[in-house]
Amino acid sequence: MKVRVADSVRTSVDMLCGFVFSDDKKPPLFEGVNYNNNNNNNNARLISDIKQSAKDVAGRQGHIAVIPMSGSSGPAKRIALVGLGKRKDVTGDVLRHVSGRVAKKAKALKLKEFAMVLASDTPIEYDAAAAAVTEGAVMSMYRFDRFKGDDDDDYDDDYDDLISDKEKSDRVTTTPTPFSITARELVSDIVSPSKNNNQKEDPNLVIVVPPKLSKESTSIVSDAVKKAEVVSNGNLFVRSVANLPPNMCSPQTLSDIARGIAKKSRKLKCAIISKNDLAKRGFGGITAVGQGSKNEPKLIILEYAGAGQIQRKKHNAATSSANTSADPIVLVGKAVTFDTGGISLKPGGNMDEMKFDKCGGCTVLGILKTAADLNLPLNIVGVIPAVENMPGGESYRPGDIIRLYSGKTAEILNTDAEGRLILADALTYAEQQYKPQEILDFATLTGACIVALGTNVAGIVSNDRALADKIRTSSQRVDEPVWELPLDSDYMDLIKSTVADMKNMGVGRAAGTIAAAAFLKNAINDTPWVHFDIAGVAWKQPASKSRSYKSKGASGFGLRLVMDHLTCEKNN
Repeated sequence: MKVRVADSVRTSVDMLCGFVFSDDKKPPLFEGVNYNNNNNNNNARLISDIKQSAKDVAGRQGHIAVIPMSGSSGPAKRIALVGLGKRKDVTGDVLRHVSGRVAKKAKALKLKEFAMVLASDTPIEYDAAAAAVTEGAVMSMYRFDRFKGDDDDDYDDDYDDLISDKEKSDRVTTTPTPFSITARELVSDIVSPSKNNNQKEDPNLVIVVPPKLSKESTSIVSDAVKKAEVVSNGNLFVRSVANLPPNMCSPQTLSDIARGIAKKSRKLKCAIISKNDLAKRGFGGITAVGQGSKNEPKLIILEYAGAGQIQRKKHNAATSSANTSADPIVLVGKAVTFDTGGISLKPGGNMDEMKFDKCGGCTVLGILKTAADLNLPLNIVGVIPAVENMPGGESYRPGDIIRLYSGKTAEILNTDAEGRLILADALTYAEQQYKPQEILDFATLTGACIVALGTNVAGIVSNDRALADKIRTSSQRVDEPVWELPLDSDYMDLIKSTVADMKNMGVGRAAGTIAAAAFLKNAINDTPWVHFDIAGVAWKQPASKSRSYKSKGASGFGLRLVMDHLTCEKNN
């Protein structure tokens, strides 16, 4: 989907959409439609239809009425009225959700282009509203059908009401054919998606701003839309990688995708540390977790130099301890391409969802790619430990004691608590190799986070008040909710071991999410740090809130939040 901004609809579009509010059922203003002039019979009939449809929609959020305009000379072939709820209650997420429903309707009607007129007098500024509309429309078009045969069923069951009974009966399906794709073709298509990957062509969107806006304001709106389009496509990239099945996505595949991203930008560099070097260099956590699988572990390092060359500590020992703008922001992401639990085998039910245990690493890949696409003037480093956790003759065991990259030892009580082991290695490496301004890590780490917060809110734990406050502010702006959990010395005691420096499980079922974060806190010294536990939000689950822009499978949670945070860092 391509998105552009216009101050009017100069040529006839396939569908022109306006918003109706539940506390103000007046029809929206459309170019070429004069509600005070009923002399023209065609115009009078259209006005009557619009007024009646506005009453029918009644401003109910997400409800859509489409009015054909055959034979008229108006600016559109169809007019759509879309409910937005109460005017004062409009939020970015409401706009995102409603615009996604409109985009799905446009696709169901097989339209080439549709336009949406931004509503005035809402609590949201025009640039933020336009960005939300863009995000909802672009992200709603996503469907993971890479391994399906051709069919016309492009819509989630949750939004089947957008398609009429006649449209459903008119669907033409073909017999699915077995997929055949090489690893190289898969990586190429993920990094540079083709138009022929089983995705039907999406309609384009025109966002119409009020004519009263100045050129400067219209330019600001246009810039916001361009950024939102890039960020939305970054979110879809994360979903596309995270949704890959485990037989098509090993640690090697993620390494190849990272290399592919780096090749597309002169500011990106990629390095991969493989199995033998991981063991030699003391990455005991990554080595232990990955040693049971024939798919060897990798440590992926992506460097984005948007603010000058990234210095490593050993080459920069003479510099002061104060951070500079060239010092990187470091992102660390857990990427377990499939998690059986290892020797501590998971129950069989829903184990297929463990392909999503790589979502933290996929988020980091997407953020680096999006930062390069936006040409952000920041230095950013992504560190992604990628493993497959399998039972086997060489697997690590409960009762083992391993030495992590930090030099600290860890007693293994449960091999299904593997994410904290690989993250600990990556966090220590990041802090020791670079001089980070801050470290953010992302992991589908604990089922306890789902028990505590459900499937719509991510848990965060931090050692720095100012950084945690910035993250919460970005979270609220982009509607990716987080909730901060405490971490003090009492919680640190949960992971004390009698035979090692620490153990990889807490005490029973108590504070499981915080105990995991306590393990990670041992991996870093004094760098400002925020840990995101995204176990509940990384993919759509039965209790997840339905939103038009969230498809089945991976959600891409975290990318929009971090891009907002990085943009604020850029402006400071």
